[in-house]
Amino acid sequence: MIRKNDALRYHSEERAGKIEVKPTKPCFTQRDLAMAYTPGVADPCREIESVPDKVFDYTAKGNLVAVVTNGTAVLGLGNIGPLASKPVMEGKAVLFKRFADIDVFDIELNTKDPDEIVKVVQLLEPTFGGINLEDIKAPECFYVEEHLKATMSIPVFHDDQHGTAIISGAALTNALEIQHKKIDQVKVVFSGAGAAGIACAELYVRLGVKRENLFLVDSNGLVYKGRPKGMNPYKERLANGKKPMTLAEVMKGADVFAGVSVKGTVTKEMVKSMAERPVIFAMANPDPEIGYPEATSVRKDLIMATGRSDYPNQVNNVLGFPFIFRGALDVSATAINDEMKIAAVKALAQLAKEDVPDAVLKAYGKEMMEYGPNYIIPKPFDQRVLIWGAMAVAKAAVQSGVARKPITDWDAYRDALESRLGRSQEVMRRIIHKAKREPKRIVFLEGTDPKILRACQAVLDEGIAMPILLGNRVVIKKRADELHLDLKGATLVDPHKSDRLEDYSLEFFKLRCRKGITRQEARKLLRNDTNYFGAMMVRMGDADGLVGGVNQHYPDTIRPALQTLPLCPGTTVIAGVYMMVFQKQVLFFADTTVNIDPNAEQLAEIAICTADTVKQLDIEPRVAMLSFSNFGSTRHPRAEKVLQATQIVKQRRPDIVIDGEMQADTAVVDEILNEVYDFNTLKRHANVLIFPSLEAGNIAFKLMARLGGAKAIGPILMGTSEAIHVLQRNCDVEDIINTTALAVIDAQEHKKCFLAERLGSGDI
Repeated sequence: MIRKNDALRYHSEERAGKIEVKPTKPCFTQRDLAMAYTPGVADPCREIESVPDKVFDYTAKGNLVAVVTNGTAVLGLGNIGPLASKPVMEGKAVLFKRFADIDVFDIELNTKDPDEIVKVVQLLEPTFGGINLEDIKAPECFYVEEHLKATMSIPVFHDDQHGTAIISGAALTNALEIQHKKIDQVKVVFSGAGAAGIACAELYVRLGVKRENLFLVDSNGLVYKGRPKGMNPYKERLANGKKPMTLAEVMKGADVFAGVSVKGTVTKEMVKSMAERPVIFAMANPDPEIGYPEATSVRKDLIMATGRSDYPNQVNNVLGFPFIFRGALDVSATAINDEMKIAAVKALAQLAKEDVPDAVLKAYGKEMMEYGPNYIIPKPFDQRVLIWGAMAVAKAAVQSGVARKPITDWDAYRDALESRLGRSQEVMRRIIHKAKREPKRIVFLEGTDPKILRACQAVLDEGIAMPILLGNRVVIKKRADELHLDLKGATLVDPHKSDRLEDYSLEFFKLRCRKGITRQEARKLLRNDTNYFGAMMVRMGDADGLVGGVNQHYPDTIRPALQTLPLCPGTTVIAGVYMMVFQKQVLFFADTTVNIDPNAEQLAEIAICTADTVKQLDIEPRVAMLSFSNFGSTRHPRAEKVLQATQIVKQRRPDIVIDGEMQADTAVVDEILNEVYDFNTLKRHANVLIFPSLEAGNIAFKLMARLGGAKAIGPILMGTSEAIHVLQRNCDVEDIINTTALAVIDAQEHKKCFLAERLGSGDI
């Protein structure tokens, strides 16, 4: 519940309002000022004067949208005027930025004259890359949009019309599929003939609804041919029938009801009168035409959507306008046409059929969401909407010929979209690309776990790895069916019935016979514990890597691997490193999981292993050895240990850029590093931080993950002779996918090392 005082405080505290303007280039020095203004602006100005389209290269126009209103039809508030509508427009700006990284100026116009609105917006065209018309009443909104689209060469989009139409169009597509009805055979009834109602109706026709099967009802009843009262050219296009009828009369036998009117328009009796397996979209805000509990109490066979977030299938415009503009802006489109709208509908409809990420489930407090009557459109906080939607819109713009800057490398464009969601998406996409070049056989220790199964589906779909699932085959198949997964391509291995059990048991016995393990105990252990069985699969060459630990404590997963697999040649320690992904940078923290108090020799090994691991990810490491001391400022055995470790690394691996001992802020702040300690060998802030103890490393990574806004990816286990990766307990599906990609890259590197050793020894 939102209380009045809470809302007022939210909008007024600290800086008033919800938006601000921030520079994207530095302006700290005299040179910065000269570059930003005069004389530095002269050159881009001349370039744009000679080639106007270069405005997209040298200014923010290509990522700037105007949200324009006169406040005559503000959702739920009505004609409140331009000044009172400003908080709403600022809110729209926030949504553009939050969901699509698009900058917005909100523009409130003090006029009700549609020609004046048209003239002002036309004059603003040099400033903006797109125009979002908002909360302008019908029929003036139709007139304004039509004239602007005809006279401007940037996208113009009235969200009240087309946003609702696109979202509900996607919902309609899926709802009819689930209800086993064909779109060209259904009877559709609309309540509301304003901007949203007419736009929805027209889009439904483009999707396949026949005009003779579509009926529009407003406050005067059915919009029929020849009706003398309350008509306009836009209603005339949708007029159907020849006599007056009430909404109740029109709804009899209807397959679909779409409401964009007011609360209480529909009764239970009207719902009862509809055809079998009806679809009801009661989209009036804040209260629907009929409440979800009331409608479902009289029809168990219906699919229902509303504008509310507390019931299934929320039709929320934030699912539409951000990614539609994102796609249009990214190709410098001259318009948003029907082809782009239809592409948006199809993208949303298809995305609803995909597995829902854990992050979305957590955001909505759900354990499961799957395509069906209660989930026909994606949720607003599903970040995939931007990628799926923007790509579909951009492709449609290119194919329909309205793109000034057509995209040719769609994989690169996808990467660019993911980077807008944060560095974690960008970095992991790069890692996944590398994994996909040479997928490896990765064995999953908990093959019956639903999260593992869902992650393996994504791994198969992306081509990241060849999954091997350990566990009871019957249970795995049953749970995969329950989750509607198609795990074709995955290998299922039941340790109890494996024809390799005896070979693994004998090999394990040879390894551990002088560690208290008998032949019988070895067989029992491998038969009943997938941790040991999976590790032996890797050892015996039946798998290239291992991922496990989703439901186990870290030591319980890592111990069998260490008892089974040797360390890397020349290595005496294993260690864990986390990739910490911040908004603008990626840092690596080690050791965060294994060594409680490493000595100088061990600390040096950890630093070398971490640097090599970072190189495997195609990132050039700059290593800082952390302490409470800066380059000898405090004499203490613990600081001396770090200094000694630094010297060992420099001696053994002069190719590694490393320095220390230093404090954490010295390591990551260029000003401290280069102004106070200009003799350092890093020259730039470090991206690899080696902590002096497990205590320090573990505390640091958890604080950064919880309070510092970092995405923690890992831990990556280093020092083993094979790709062994242990998950955080209770991690989500995205973490499992990321860890699998890292395991594949690790396995690729181990194969390179193995081949190099054999080549050096003359075996090949």
